[in-house]
Amino acid sequence: MTASAPIALLISDIDGTLVTDDKILTPRSVQAAATLARAGVGFTLISSRPPRGMAALVKALGVSLPFAAYNGAALVAADGRPIVVHALAPSIARETLTLLAQGGVDAWVFAGDDWLLLSTATVNVERERRTVGFDPTVVASFDTVAAPIGKIVGVSADPARLDACEANIRAALGVRAAINRSQSYYLDISDPHATKGQAVASLCELIGAPLSRTAVMGDMFNDVSMFEVAGLAIAMGQAPDAVKGRAAFVTASNAKDGFAAAVETVILPRAATAAR
Repeated sequence: MTASAPIALLISDIDGTLVTDDKILTPRSVQAAATLARAGVGFTLISSRPPRGMAALVKALGVSLPFAAYNGAALVAADGRPIVVHALAPSIARETLTLLAQGGVDAWVFAGDDWLLLSTATVNVERERRTVGFDPTVVASFDTVAAPIGKIVGVSADPARLDACEANIRAALGVRAAINRSQSYYLDISDPHATKGQAVASLCELIGAPLSRTAVMGDMFNDVSMFEVAGLAIAMGQAPDAVKGRAAFVTASNAKDGFAAAVETVILPRAATAAR
């Protein structure tokens, strides 16, 4: 990216990127985000979280542009109004839930703006509650879910079990679903149009920013598709090597204010004001 084509937009992942592992937004990150507008760089968010679980950060950071939730299944206006929703087909949802059960993996269903599960006595419920900022709803069965399903998450504390389940789901569903690991312990299944790469392209179109002048930042395998379409990709320091290898830059970890460091050392020198 040259001075003649400065960065116009930064799209950042949240968990593992913008916030710490304790889900804290540090003062340095808040300040870094605030400097972007003054430098002529738009700023928005993309996440596997539901829209409701992103609202507090959107407000805290003063994001006024559309953002993407559910790995791109939902494009949402800054005021929370849905713009585009790519819901998981009911038949694919049923097949996914069956495959997760067969693999001995717990399932969470994110439908509409709700987080549904069969029991709160499953792994990572408290972690997810802190992440999204609201409580799950316990249901007797997923068969009665009426709202559009943004994503289904397979949850396990056993990486080998989740690996095996992921392989089975990929073999069974193929291109009929988008299948990604948003964390080592989460397997996300959503509509095939719901990838972060496609969401970045759609956000750029909505915002009016060229992909070639858009920077993205992330830390996990579900972020690689946006690395592939954006003009500039930045990986977090704690990201797997295979993810870091797909980025143009690697910043510090999310535990060491890597988001802010990347804004300060990579984005701002390539911002509109720096190119004048």
